[in-house]
Amino acid sequence: MYPENFRYTKEHEWVRVDGDTATMGITLHAQKELGDIVYVDLPKTGTAVEQGKTIGSVESVKAVSDIYSPVSGEVTAINETLATAPEKLNEDPHGEAWLVKIRLGAPEEIDSLLSAADYLSYIGE
Repeated sequence: MYPENFRYTKEHEWVRVDGDTATMGITLHAQKELGDIVYVDLPKTGTAVEQGKTIGSVESVKAVSDIYSPVSGEVTAINETLATAPEKLNEDPHGEAWLVKIRLGAPEEIDSLLSAADYLSYIGE
């Protein structure tokens, strides 16, 4: 349910690192709390992002929630599918519905993020 090779934030984002690139998204817990997702606002490719800073938002029928970058670096790709099919976030938040890819500016930041076990403990599951 919460992949062991991902790291997590207390703001309910996940990140998976492959070389110098981090793929990030929102957690299963976050999408359950939001309900039916109707819109996703993502940064443009080339945008510099900072760990813990807002990079976009997810809008559901219940609320709008900010997305925070789990790492610092530069956005190298965004998931274009979510522009026309934001509901994918409800279907596969840890897979096909990733949000952005970030070229890591400070790889050591990964160490400050939660493990899957720590995240599960944090959300009380």
